[in-house]
Amino acid sequence: MADRLEPILPGSYLGILGGGQLGRMFTQAAQAMGYKVCVLDPDSDSPAGSIAEKFIQADYTNSIALKEMAALCAAVSTEFENVPAQALDDLESLGVFVAPRSSCVSLAQNRIAEKKFLATWKSETNIGPVPYFVIEHDADIAHVPTDLFPGILKTARMGYDGKGQVTIDDTEGLIAAWNHFERVPCVLEKRMELDFEVSALVVRGHDDVVVAYPVSQNIHRSGILHTSTVPAPSLKPAQEKKIVDAAKALIRKIDYVGVLCIEFFVLKNGEIVANEIAPRPHNSGHYTMDACVSSQFEQQVRAMARLPLGDTRQLAPVSMLNLLGDLWFEGSEDKAREPAWNKVLAHPDAKLHLYGKSAPRIGRKMGHINCLGEALNEARQNCAAVATELGIEP
Repeated sequence: MADRLEPILPGSYLGILGGGQLGRMFTQAAQAMGYKVCVLDPDSDSPAGSIAEKFIQADYTNSIALKEMAALCAAVSTEFENVPAQALDDLESLGVFVAPRSSCVSLAQNRIAEKKFLATWKSETNIGPVPYFVIEHDADIAHVPTDLFPGILKTARMGYDGKGQVTIDDTEGLIAAWNHFERVPCVLEKRMELDFEVSALVVRGHDDVVVAYPVSQNIHRSGILHTSTVPAPSLKPAQEKKIVDAAKALIRKIDYVGVLCIEFFVLKNGEIVANEIAPRPHNSGHYTMDACVSSQFEQQVRAMARLPLGDTRQLAPVSMLNLLGDLWFEGSEDKAREPAWNKVLAHPDAKLHLYGKSAPRIGRKMGHINCLGEALNEARQNCAAVATELGIEP
């Protein structure tokens, strides 16, 4: 359709499936550019829904809600990969520009499909997945290669932030873990000699223009992202080029429009392996909100609206600190209290972003702080100082 190539100009409605913090930051970026936003989410208390011009509270597969969204929005995206692919297909069939399309989102919804795709991608980029084995039936366990132990068993679907995965040492542990997961399809991944973790953030427009952000180096705690630092302190220039080139090849290969994140492991022997794909703006890309010319959320707006993509140039070194609900319960397990943001903001290079969530919970992502500096060491020191201020181990 010729009109699918025309830009969607400010004043129009853009839609987002999912009302969490990523949807909220997308909404804020879209509104700053003059767009109106419609959020569809089952939760009546969604952070994005509370600030959008239109909030539709409904299940993602509710046909009436999807028709209402399609009648209002010229383009729709999703803020998380576990939205039913059928919802994206239904919106596209109703004439909406959907970015990314369901085929791209489906790839990241199932670890089995994702691993198989990454294995085929290796022939083009020389970066593949960690060694793995698919377990779908009892009989599969007898055929697991012994060199995959110790490993990590992950459910094929609905796993994120360390959920749906467990470390195992042997066949006996594998059987126990698989029974614990109620024998749903799983992937067993070999535990690798990891040196550090990084993620690449790439964006593709409808016109096949692809841009990439500087690669971030990430530290996780209990399966949840703790900090992202850019430039990546441990990454060699040749490794960064290899990762960025591979990410650009991947986003084109799957005909993806929008912001895409790919997580990588750099092993102690220098080898690079791909961990997983996130078809959306990503926690490790929040640094772009204060440290780059164009944030990842602005880029998502641009890609959806078929506008030229923005500059990904980094303006200052940065270290991003995640804020979990644990902070609200320091010194008390029962009663939540607001952290001392005044002390945080006494550090002039600290940029606070809170997500508008009404109830803090242990382990729940409540916000982040981007700590800037004139040099990388200064940004890292600022981040450590802010973490210490909040009682977080740097």
